[in-house]
Amino acid sequence: MSLDLTLPTLSAMDEARRQIEICNACRYCEGFCSVFPAMTRQKAFADGDLTQLANLCHNCRGCYYACQYTEPHEFALNIPAVLAEVRVDSWERLARPQALARLFQSHGVAMVGLLVVILAWFFWAITALRPETGAGFYAYLAHNTLVAVFVPAFVLPLALIALSLRDYWREVGGGRVRLSHVLHAFGSAARMKNLSGGHGEGCNFEKGDRFSDRRRVFHQLMMYGFLLCFASTASGTLMHYILGWEAPYPLLSLPKLLGVPGGLMMVAGAAGLAWLKLKADPALGAVRVWGGEMAFVLLLGAVALTGLGLYLVTGTGFVGPLLAIHLAAVMVLFLLMPFSKMVHGFFRLAALVAEAGKPAPTGGGE
Repeated sequence: MSLDLTLPTLSAMDEARRQIEICNACRYCEGFCSVFPAMTRQKAFADGDLTQLANLCHNCRGCYYACQYTEPHEFALNIPAVLAEVRVDSWERLARPQALARLFQSHGVAMVGLLVVILAWFFWAITALRPETGAGFYAYLAHNTLVAVFVPAFVLPLALIALSLRDYWREVGGGRVRLSHVLHAFGSAARMKNLSGGHGEGCNFEKGDRFSDRRRVFHQLMMYGFLLCFASTASGTLMHYILGWEAPYPLLSLPKLLGVPGGLMMVAGAAGLAWLKLKADPALGAVRVWGGEMAFVLLLGAVALTGLGLYLVTGTGFVGPLLAIHLAAVMVLFLLMPFSKMVHGFFRLAALVAEAGKPAPTGGGE
């Protein structure tokens, strides 16, 4: 009869606590990003402290490549991977419903693909009920129909995210929010400060001995491209309801001047982020959610690409089927916001706001 001498596996939270306590004793990486100064405030870490540190982490991986305690050292530190696990766990645990969040993280590509196919068929089917009037894609789907379908699909996920953020704020001990905290957080997010590396040379995400700003640039292309597309939709809504100017809009109109560059930026950002993700070492992230993260990047790219394609095929027979695919991709993006990596932007901004409201780190190595 043999004895099982295998040590029990630590939970992600316990393993993060072990590694962070070692890092806090070393402090070699203190200037790399906001995680390391933040950890110097205490010597013992509650679960909420670790959740906050994990959502401050941008997974740039510079600390791993600079660390002297990674494998084969007995400490076996891998801060990017363990914080990625805690971060994803926080998104799943605080999401509503949790089961759907876990399903997306483990089967993201299949889930996105299936939902896009089903919803594309749905939108293609209802285009058979064409309105009597309307131009452009409004000749296929009435404006009021689109509003009735998409407003709930956008607002309800945002409400779920708001509930998750409320629970996150309580867990990490976020205090009273001041305007200065919010402005500081938005400034950091706008510059992608924590992807610039400890010395402003970029991060090591794609290769250990290479500093690069590529990931930062691709993230900025995606973020600002998405904001431009959102502004394009908002401007079109205002023009429709306030000015009585209905789509389609000419190239030199505000919706097109915002939407076309925004779409191109999103396509470039999605392609770049997917390329870097294929090049990077998966062991330095949350391996179990790699598929869900890639599905989210590809979905964003598909939304932008089909939106640009609609503009190119205007007036042809391709508008109907391409419109169905585009609307399905947008709908899936909205519906999965609380469960996909789309939620990381909300959590990370909340982490930056909470960090701005905390006392200054002690610094030093005492």
